[in-house]
Amino acid sequence: MCLAIPGKIAEIKENEAVRTGRVLFGGIARQVCLDFVPEALLGDYVMVHVGFAISVVDKEQAERTYALLESMGVLSEELSLATEETKSS
Repeated sequence: MCLAIPGKIAEIKENEAVRTGRVLFGGIARQVCLDFVPEALLGDYVMVHVGFAISVVDKEQAERTYALLESMGVLSEELSLATEETKSS
């Protein structure tokens, strides 16, 4: 199952016209494409699906979604899948 997971933008870079960022998901950081959310700024929360930020959300919504995914037991599964995909690329 692949869900969108909320994370906080900790760093933004533009490399060869591709806007990326380091996004924090609890204690895990991932590189994410930010091209679909040009309005996103450092410190904003974004919903990330398969390595792409797909929307900007406020902090409260991000925290509620994160807590819900964690309580359902799917958060660690989703983050471990992202880790495996990163290692295999």
